[in-house]
Amino acid sequence: MARPPEPGTPAPDFALPGLHFDGETAHRREYRLSDAKGSPLVLAFYPGDDTPVCTRQLCSYNSELDRFVGIGATVWCISGQDLDSHERFARRRGLRLPLLTDAGEAVAKAYGITAPGIGLRRSVFVLDANGAVHWRHVALAGLTFRRPDTLLEQLARLNSSPAARN
Repeated sequence: MARPPEPGTPAPDFALPGLHFDGETAHRREYRLSDAKGSPLVLAFYPGDDTPVCTRQLCSYNSELDRFVGIGATVWCISGQDLDSHERFARRRGLRLPLLTDAGEAVAKAYGITAPGIGLRRSVFVLDANGAVHWRHVALAGLTFRRPDTLLEQLARLNSSPAARN
């Protein structure tokens, strides 16, 4: 089984179906990690739509979305549910974050965040503009999540690093 990529190493590339709900319409398309290069990206892997902890997590990221966008970062959320489930979840909660579908957990496995009997571990990766891992958190049990302030702090550190200025 793959291990989570270490900070400073390239994040595994992927292409996944996903949707972005703009408040009225759910726009479906393919999301490619390689297309996100050029600006920082937060990848938030979560176990399931409409579950208590996942709902709190994604709603907290959604409520701070303007702060992420304000520093030039994008947030993508990934789980194994299909696009119809994601659309119901996004509409019910007003989520404006792209929700990507990792059916079969191939991407979660490439990121080393699956476990027998558990499935996908709640995990967050902050990637730099070149697609390298800057910071990561992989939960053991997934009963809590990294708050938006923690992610924004990591993004601020990334944006203030000498490599980000070159």
